[in-house]
Amino acid sequence: MHSEDFVVNEYSFGSALSACAGLTDLNMGVQIHALISKSRYLLDVYMGSALVDMYSKCGVVACAQRAFDEMVIRNIVSWNSLITCYEQNGPAGKALEIFVRMMDNGVEPDEVTLASVVSACASLSAIREGLQIHARVIKRDKFRNDLVLGNALVDMYAKCKRVSEARLVFDRMPVRDVVSETSMVSGYARAASVKAARLMFSKMMERNVVSWNALIAGYTQNGENEEAVRLFLLLKRESVWPTHYTFGNILNACANLADLKLGRQAHTHILKHGFWFQSGEESDIFVGNSLIDMYMKCGMVEDGCLVFKQMVEKDIVSWNAMIVGYAKNGYGTDAFEIFRKMLLYGEKPDHVTMIGVLSACSHAGLVEEGRRFFHSMRAEYGLEPLKDHFTCMIDLLGRAGCLDEANDLIQTMPMQPDAVVWGSLLAACKVHGNIKLGMYVAEKLMEIDPLNSGRYVLLSNMYAELGRWKDVVKVRKQMRQQGVVKQPGCSWIEIQSRVHVFMVKDKRHPRRKDIHLVLKILTEQMKRAGYVPEADDDEICEEESDSEPVFQCEMEPQADSAVA
Repeated sequence: MHSEDFVVNEYSFGSALSACAGLTDLNMGVQIHALISKSRYLLDVYMGSALVDMYSKCGVVACAQRAFDEMVIRNIVSWNSLITCYEQNGPAGKALEIFVRMMDNGVEPDEVTLASVVSACASLSAIREGLQIHARVIKRDKFRNDLVLGNALVDMYAKCKRVSEARLVFDRMPVRDVVSETSMVSGYARAASVKAARLMFSKMMERNVVSWNALIAGYTQNGENEEAVRLFLLLKRESVWPTHYTFGNILNACANLADLKLGRQAHTHILKHGFWFQSGEESDIFVGNSLIDMYMKCGMVEDGCLVFKQMVEKDIVSWNAMIVGYAKNGYGTDAFEIFRKMLLYGEKPDHVTMIGVLSACSHAGLVEEGRRFFHSMRAEYGLEPLKDHFTCMIDLLGRAGCLDEANDLIQTMPMQPDAVVWGSLLAACKVHGNIKLGMYVAEKLMEIDPLNSGRYVLLSNMYAELGRWKDVVKVRKQMRQQGVVKQPGCSWIEIQSRVHVFMVKDKRHPRRKDIHLVLKILTEQMKRAGYVPEADDDEICEEESDSEPVFQCEMEPQADSAVA
């Protein structure tokens, strides 16, 4: 139109900008903005709002703010465009600031404003501000039946883990849709009510991929990884097209299960669906990071490295996955090298990075380097050490036998040490035979977590190694008095798509006699080789002298694990 010398007015410009916003065509939008600047037209309400909306939809927040500031006159649409811009692109806190500024300017919010502000509260988990906005909605009766606003409120309460309030809003909505129901599924899952989430999901008349993702994520986040895999297989049978978020969650489940076969199948599936992490798009970076994490947790370091090298764009999560992965697999030198490269690329380390670096020092026994990295957190990177960093340092010092230094570090922690911190030191006391400090640490642990059997067992084993059997019996009696029950040990192995689960003192396995025979042969061979198994406190407990041998097992077939 412009090139053929047609007369263009503010409505033409506004319509063209709206088209650019719908197409997220930033290049064309910038050209139209340049034409507006050269024309005789000022940024009126219509053109200005369209310009803010275009920059917002294209993710260019600074330009959206500048266009808003240049507007001579603003109306509710202009304010809504800017609030929505910050709510969708961040920082969400800025959306609340703009909302307050709008109110100060005497502009009354409408349902679009309130929905955007409530969504910003959800992103920030700002329940106090969310409650205030909800109170305003209740006062303005005409907004009560708005579906978008109702959905935003349900989502806000769900993300703030206020499931009862979310359910109350949900039940009072005159009309609900798939968004409302999906928010409830997600809310129940966040609150660890996975059964309630599944029930809500099963009652949904209409589901989309977001609904499936919400429940799969819920299972993964709550440690029910097998259920996450089963649901993914069901999603495939229902012919639902998965997203990058689906694959990210299923890869997390594979990583948690250390199921390499399933993880490789998921990787193949990702490539089939066109999620190629070499593109550099944010969604593909997410998938690439999940793949690195899965391969590293399955011990396939080379595969994790290959994915990392193939990624065109990387974020801090990518680097952290490599550093933590190297550390957990005992590649301390490689962890330091990738950390050095990360700094050279200009990526600033965060708290997760430093956990990986300190963990690498711990596994490699590099005490001095660990001390240096720990003290550099605050001085060089502006990071305040958190409990996890102290735990890494205590583990490092404990492994190296610096038990007194580890104890001194616990005493200087700015936060209250928990059972994990003390448990790390107790394990080190057992390894190095420091019974005096071990008794002190065990007492601390029993104060914090009196029903955790592991602490009693560790102390009992320390006494047993020193031949102090009376003290062993004393610990056992203390366990009984406290009502503490030792959980049976459990391990498993997958053979030909079946998971074989082995549990202590389980008598249900149909071939237990054969297993015990092989175990007896192996034990004799170990003894001849000079290895003497540690005494388990179950074995010295007089109450169990007539029990069957300690190692029993069961085999449970699991769901078909095929993904591809």
